Amino acid sequence: MTPSAAVDPGVDVVAAPLRLPAGGSLRGRVKVPGDKSISHRSLLFGAIAEGSTRIEGLLPAEDPLSTAACLRAMGVTVSEIRAGQPVLVEGVGLDGLREPAEVLDCGNSGTTMRLMLGLLAGREGRHFVLDGDASLRSRPMRRVGDPLANMGAHIQGRDNGNLAPLAVQGRSLHGAVIGTPVASAQVKSALLLAALTASGPTTVIEPAPTRDHSERMLRAFGADLEVDGDQGRFITVRPGPGLRGQTVVVPGDISSAAFWLVAAAITPGADLTIENVGLNPSRTGILDVLAQMGASITVLNARDVAGEPVGDLRVQHGPLRAFRIEEPMIPRLVDEIPVLAVAACCAEGVSQLSGAAELRVKETDRLAVMARQLTAMGARLQEHPDGLSIEGVTALHGAEVDSETDHRVAMSLAVASLVARADTRLRRPEAAAVSYPGFWDDLARLRC
Repeated sequence: MTPSAAVDPGVDVVAAPLRLPAGGSLRGRVKVPGDKSISHRSLLFGAIAEGSTRIEGLLPAEDPLSTAACLRAMGVTVSEIRAGQPVLVEGVGLDGLREPAEVLDCGNSGTTMRLMLGLLAGREGRHFVLDGDASLRSRPMRRVGDPLANMGAHIQGRDNGNLAPLAVQGRSLHGAVIGTPVASAQVKSALLLAALTASGPTTVIEPAPTRDHSERMLRAFGADLEVDGDQGRFITVRPGPGLRGQTVVVPGDISSAAFWLVAAAITPGADLTIENVGLNPSRTGILDVLAQMGASITVLNARDVAGEPVGDLRVQHGPLRAFRIEEPMIPRLVDEIPVLAVAACCAEGVSQLSGAAELRVKETDRLAVMARQLTAMGARLQEHPDGLSIEGVTALHGAEVDSETDHRVAMSLAVASLVARADTRLRRPEAAAVSYPGFWDDLARLRC
């Protein structure tokens, strides 16, 4: 394939691409932005708590800003969100959210929309409309709406309630025992939020364990919540206790750290330390896969911060071998698959990824997009309905590639450019700001 942009058909790309020079290495220390999942939840739980919640290290990126804007539209006071500054949320209590005068704009944030559905479904007598950008309007929402309907929720939208805009008519909800249709922390968290004001206990049963930030944080805020069963698959909420405002310290997002972990592992001479990374066991699949590949990673200064395990990660370049990822592991590293596809290009052997059909309904179809863009750089791979097969030790070459508006694709292609044989030109690099506004500055600082 010639080095011209591997662009999604029909997409109009106007701005000049960002030049990513070939060669060099990576050295130094970096702090990644606050965990996006924890940032969303701290805003939401603080909003429905009694009293003030102080959030330190909240991710000042587009997705949490969307959550904060929606909460402000419903009468919650949220202080200005600025990098390096604590955020204060004045809670309105479990039933204090006001009906907004306008449509709640969730931007590009699937987490905002899905968790809002759970938050708002039980607001009896109030009406809400949720919308977002073109990408968010294409993402499936019945995976949340259908289980919420088992509690009495009433949600309508396009495609029989599957696509935004979505209208939520608040109703009195009842407790239920609900098996989630997919292993998704967003679906689970929406149900737990709805359960806080239901008329009886609610038990959520997951098909496989997912990240447990909601469970940890709800307990810290005072909810009556129990976790039982195999690897925490049964979560029960008993309504009644009000939530109490807390101080939340947000650790660095391991999904953002993943780009540096892979970048250092594949770049000759690299030696990076990523500071203050959240090491919640439900999120550390990336470390397990890199260990399977033989990557040199050391956990330093392991500690516990506000109920979440945290540490510094030192990673050095070294030879890598192919990995195999199957469906049971996907919930622990679903956001890291794009950059692991880059790692596979540099590993000895054929890496196999399966059970990852969930990636087709993210900000983009990440399996198709990564296959398209890495192929443009000379990767040898095959795309499957639920995964990828990637032949490693492939000499990537410079090309003109495109993030296709996906933040994780943008940063993964930047990592790939580090080992390309010529300069890479990346279209729509600004997509990285969704989760990591300072990524390009950090990349420039760490290169040597």
